[in-house]
Amino acid sequence: MSLPSPTLHMLCGKPASGKSTLTARLGRAPGTVVVSEDDWLAALFADQMASVADYARCAERLRAAMGPHVSTLLNAGLSVVLDFPANTVATRNWMRGILQPTGAAHCLHVLDTPDAVCLDRLRARNASGDHPFAVTEAQFAILSRHFVPPSAEEGFTVLRHRPDDLR
Repeated sequence: MSLPSPTLHMLCGKPASGKSTLTARLGRAPGTVVVSEDDWLAALFADQMASVADYARCAERLRAAMGPHVSTLLNAGLSVVLDFPANTVATRNWMRGILQPTGAAHCLHVLDTPDAVCLDRLRARNASGDHPFAVTEAQFAILSRHFVPPSAEEGFTVLRHRPDDLR
């Protein structure tokens, strides 16, 4: 029996849009590995991240290390759920660079979650203390200003998800 072609699953959505919930669902597929930015950032840089600028600096360092690793996993025949926000053209270009040396398929999952729903979820997530990082509403606003939905010209295979899809 042959395994399906390895796939790179990428996630595009604002904070608390449902990326981690979808990641968990996708990660249950056989032959699939989850690589979570939040988990790695918390383990490596938690004491260095107090602002959005700190996040950007640490995330850049993590991407430099993870890109070749994820390509290796795909080339080994594993699918990867890359739980890094594919929220800017630059980040999606980095993800495209991961795909280029592989024969893997890809899917860019776009979470179309309204800001009001994200903010409600963010408040609940922050109150629970279960997430490695608490994002303030001010930080949500800053991150949202940088959010750029993918365009058809980028050439990704896109699958859109509404909030009700993730229940």
